[in-house]
Amino acid sequence: MKTVLVSAVALIDVDGRVLLGQRPEGKSMAGLWEFPGGKVEPGETPEVALIRELEEEIGINTWASCLAPLTFASHSYDSFHLLMPLFACRKWEGIPRSVEGQALAWVRPENLRDYPMPPADIPLISILRDWL
Repeated sequence: MKTVLVSAVALIDVDGRVLLGQRPEGKSMAGLWEFPGGKVEPGETPEVALIRELEEEIGINTWASCLAPLTFASHSYDSFHLLMPLFACRKWEGIPRSVEGQALAWVRPENLRDYPMPPADIPLISILRDWL
């Protein structure tokens, strides 16, 4: 089974809310909510991939020094195994906006379970809530 490396981030605003993005129609798991991020391309570190994805997806810039490793997900789907480090980030430039047409929501940690997520993301909720 192929392993896919994806990097994700819990962007945390000054009010302690976390940013979620909704997977758009036409993508697998459309309609589910997830932490921003994406696939790590060949030659990239998870941090470099995340910085690139944040600029492409939500129009913000951050730095590797602002990405704190928090936890990771390891989950088998039908056709691949997902390995996803989750970073926490409290400092960035710009205002997160939908560049690719996805819905965005700032969510209080205690309300994260109200948003349907991919199976790999669900175990990250309790870790993130305990950390915050």
